[in-house]
Amino acid sequence: MKIGLFFGSFNPIHHAHLIIANHILNQELVNKVWLVVSPHNPLKETASLLNENQRLHLTRLAIDNDTRMQATDIEFTLPRPSYTAVTLAHLSEKYPQHDFSLIMGGDSFQNIEKWKNYKYILENFNILIYNRPGFETDTRLSNRITLLDAPLLELSATHIRQLIKAKKSIRYLLPEAVIEEIEKAGYFRK
Repeated sequence: MKIGLFFGSFNPIHHAHLIIANHILNQELVNKVWLVVSPHNPLKETASLLNENQRLHLTRLAIDNDTRMQATDIEFTLPRPSYTAVTLAHLSEKYPQHDFSLIMGGDSFQNIEKWKNYKYILENFNILIYNRPGFETDTRLSNRITLLDAPLLELSATHIRQLIKAKKSIRYLLPEAVIEEIEKAGYFRK
């Protein structure tokens, strides 16, 4: 089975993440998308990061009943900080029957050469890149890159967290179940 791995902190997951995953599924580039909740991205600040289990719970709420998607905690059991190459090697060994592709934005791809064992990723996995305004993708790095013309929303988890702190509406930015859980638990208020 072709599995698209969409890594992220999902702090919180929002409609832009889900639209990209849905688009890739509709294009039939993969059979399923696994949303890989990363405990800690070594290239990102963690001060405003919800607990990994809380983010996993919100991600599962967001995709509830969509059998084409799955939220996974695979990186929770791996050494930290989490490195994509380590996770890909682990998944390939654990699930040899699957063909894994990496889903990422053009902005993230700009930093690929800073990633641990990035050549292993470029040589062994298909990379599905959705364009981000202002970022050019150098496809010469690998012949396994597919550029996607996915619908994009100018939406970020940082902006959503700022709205929550400012006690502004986040309606329509996240799935309703995620909003309800954020409000009930008081996430991102401090």
